[in-house]
Amino acid sequence: MKKIGFIGTGVMGTSMVRNLMLKDYELHIYTRTKAKAEELLKEGAVWHDSPAELAEQVQVMITMVGYPSDVEALYLGEEGILTHLPAGSMAIDMTTSSPHLAVQLAEEGRRHNIDVLDAPVSGGDIGAKQGTLSVMVGGEQAAFLRAEPILNVLGKQIILQGAAGAGQHTKMVNQIAIASNMIGVTEAIVYAEKAGLDPERVLESISGGAAGSWSLSNLIPRVLKDDFEPGFFIKHFIKDMRIALDEAQKMSIELPGLALAEKMYQILAQNGLSEKGTQALIRYYQ
Repeated sequence: MKKIGFIGTGVMGTSMVRNLMLKDYELHIYTRTKAKAEELLKEGAVWHDSPAELAEQVQVMITMVGYPSDVEALYLGEEGILTHLPAGSMAIDMTTSSPHLAVQLAEEGRRHNIDVLDAPVSGGDIGAKQGTLSVMVGGEQAAFLRAEPILNVLGKQIILQGAAGAGQHTKMVNQIAIASNMIGVTEAIVYAEKAGLDPERVLESISGGAAGSWSLSNLIPRVLKDDFEPGFFIKHFIKDMRIALDEAQKMSIELPGLALAEKMYQILAQNGLSEKGTQALIRYYQ
């Protein structure tokens, strides 16, 4: 299990690849634009010209791409990685994707004698760099135990949530909590500034109390520096919220807080901010 394929060397994926290489795993990579992977190639990663070619050379495949449609295209069909991975190998999809698709991939994997886990993460670019991501896993326990040493390199909270799809459902819970929290912490800073307070001093007072949250401690300091570069893209957050709203509709539940956050972020995207970080929500108020 030392030869790992990784598809999706973006903001978070690049750091995840580096952390695995530091633990002496042999990393084989593919991305749509090779130029974006040049630094990793200089550091020792091995390039392949297609996902199928990559899949044939590894024991474990990790994917972290943008949308459920990307996941489906990567995994299924004659050129899909499940067709080309060796029997007895493993695939770990760390994309935030559809629970229904996760179940489909696990079933298809069984037909090829390949374990497939859905393992979306939370923690953003900081967690990816520090190897402290929270990893929410769905799949068979035996497969989880096989994957655990690799996942432990990437995160600290590694929890098997249940059968295939459970990891994706748990990530929806995570995104629902973040969505309303982002509105709360952003409005708090808007209020502080309008009241003539020093926002940095306000943060010192409230971040360690009942108002404290990851977003308040890690994203609001970026807001105060007008730093809207992405630890997590707005366009991907919108995708996640849409998945959660669709799943909620299937379960006949209403999530008005999530619906409001999705609407606000859609307005930001329509105004050209889709590739900024989620902390750019402050622009909605400005």
